[in-house]
Amino acid sequence: MTSTSTSAEPTSVDQLADLKVLHNGSKVPLTFSDTELETRIAGLRKIMATQQLDAVVLTSYQSIKYYSDFLFTYFGRQYAMVVTAEETTTVTANIDAGMPWRRSYGENIVYTDWSRDNFYAGIKKALGGVVPKRVGVEDDTLPMILRERLAAALDGSELLDVSRGMARQRMLKSPEEIEVIKHSARIGDIGGEAIRAAIREGITEYEVALIGTEAMVHEIAKTFPDSEIRDTWVWFQSGINTDGAHNWATTRQLQQGDILSLNCFPMTSGYYTALERTLFLGEPDKRSRELWDVNVEVHRAGLELIKPGAVCKDIAAELNKIYVGYELLANRTFGYGHSFGVLSHYYGREAELELREDVETVLEPGMVVSMEPMITVPDGEPGAGGYREHDILVISDDGVENITHFPFGPEHNIVSA
Repeated sequence: MTSTSTSAEPTSVDQLADLKVLHNGSKVPLTFSDTELETRIAGLRKIMATQQLDAVVLTSYQSIKYYSDFLFTYFGRQYAMVVTAEETTTVTANIDAGMPWRRSYGENIVYTDWSRDNFYAGIKKALGGVVPKRVGVEDDTLPMILRERLAAALDGSELLDVSRGMARQRMLKSPEEIEVIKHSARIGDIGGEAIRAAIREGITEYEVALIGTEAMVHEIAKTFPDSEIRDTWVWFQSGINTDGAHNWATTRQLQQGDILSLNCFPMTSGYYTALERTLFLGEPDKRSRELWDVNVEVHRAGLELIKPGAVCKDIAAELNKIYVGYELLANRTFGYGHSFGVLSHYYGREAELELREDVETVLEPGMVVSMEPMITVPDGEPGAGGYREHDILVISDDGVENITHFPFGPEHNIVSA
């Protein structure tokens, strides 16, 4: 490993090192304590022992963040975290200099662009220069071409999928994680209040979204002063734009009688939470009110069904019965909820903790899940638009705590024009 001065610039071919150590500045306070991160890594090493793995090479946003507290920015370069029985090392691109070391737990190796495939040289260095027999990789997110290159670089290693065990570990939140999630849910409520106050005829979707985003970002900075301020966003939708859950804000102006969808996503150090609510600008018409009431009925029923011992698929089946009674099951657009933790619209979540008909996971203390029913009525039909509500629930030995406090339903979310 070549150690270079952070102030020196390469002036000749001889100085273009393949790998560097850039301990530039000092480690910053991380989101989680050393004890928390060591506990997570110990959990990963238990998975390694079970699968008889000599090392793990993590490559996904969610896993590198979970085990090191570092959230990388891809931008066409590769990132990794190598975990052995003794060491943890992030492998990061020279373009980010010393920041990944400052903002991560454990050691860091920087690879440069000066030679092709220096990234894989960094992984080999993190492995101590030896070729392990069995290496865990994340087949759920690792592209085949990168897997093939890693296999070539570690010639002699058998690559085995370790993603499911890690996903299972991430499903069960620690007290420190739950504390971050609770703060983030509170911050989502603040964004919702700012948005509701800004709603008026003539304002555009994107202007409302900016107002909600700004309110949340300021509160994140106040609550987590050592964190990176990044990735918080709002999807605020109106009229036909409410039909999909992931429709971005547009320049459409709000009109009297519009159905509205408020979606706040505060990102606290890579930990996503969400607040989603249906609103109307002025009184909804009769059919819109009926549809809204049905979806609220499903939402309330879902909140009651989430408890320790409940099975994801059974919750979905019970809620389906309500929609069937109103002949609206075909209008459902997605599952009834999902796990929380390291999550964003561009990186993953624990797919085995979704409230869907094909998921058999049993809810346990330490899990954090949403209840978020949605139906969409096509344009041109009475009550056209997308209706959804969203609360976050923390499951504990003592029961369930709803950490979303922004009110839902027609009694609260009809905004006077």
